[in-house]
Amino acid sequence: MIDLSTLTAYIAVVLGFVFIPGPATLLTVARATSSGTRVGVATGAGVAAGDVFHTIMAMVGISAIIATSATLFSVVKYIGAAYLVYLGIRAIIERIPADPTAGALAISASKAFRQAVLTEVLNPKTALFFLAFLPQFVRPENGSVMLQLMTLGIIFVLLGLFSTVVFAVSAGRLGTFLRRNPSVVKWQGKVVGGIYCALGVRLALQQR
Repeated sequence: MIDLSTLTAYIAVVLGFVFIPGPATLLTVARATSSGTRVGVATGAGVAAGDVFHTIMAMVGISAIIATSATLFSVVKYIGAAYLVYLGIRAIIERIPADPTAGALAISASKAFRQAVLTEVLNPKTALFFLAFLPQFVRPENGSVMLQLMTLGIIFVLLGLFSTVVFAVSAGRLGTFLRRNPSVVKWQGKVVGGIYCALGVRLALQQR
């Protein structure tokens, strides 16, 4: 079972991720602004469903790696930490449109859900993120690795879904705020990037 300190640290990091406007949040806000709260919530639910898929894939893949070699698992964790740093650097230097909520066409809730699921499932960056991120909080000595991964994945999905629902409900105000304050969108990438880099470096040093 995951120890309390690891779980607390994980939840704190995930909360930072999901409540700082990122691609999923901006997509949800755009959908909710153009098609209503229901469509925004459906978009968030689709993203969450896609994350469930990636959690399952990570559970199967990482469990297989651990069953093969504990050393290989350590290598995967180091690679994952390095990938988080890479994501951080990319997020810091990436240019984001001044109004990322613009240009979304009105669609139905069911179509928004399907599109969000497919987009998330087929996104290789999401798959790599889960494979890089989740193992950092897994401790084989704490029991079933698959159970730990499942717990971490469920927490991530639920917190992510909660955040997108919040953003969907407040989409009108948030969309207006983002349009009036483009610097927020500009700097959110740098904040997220800083979190990624710090987390990757910290985890790499912890594993020595």
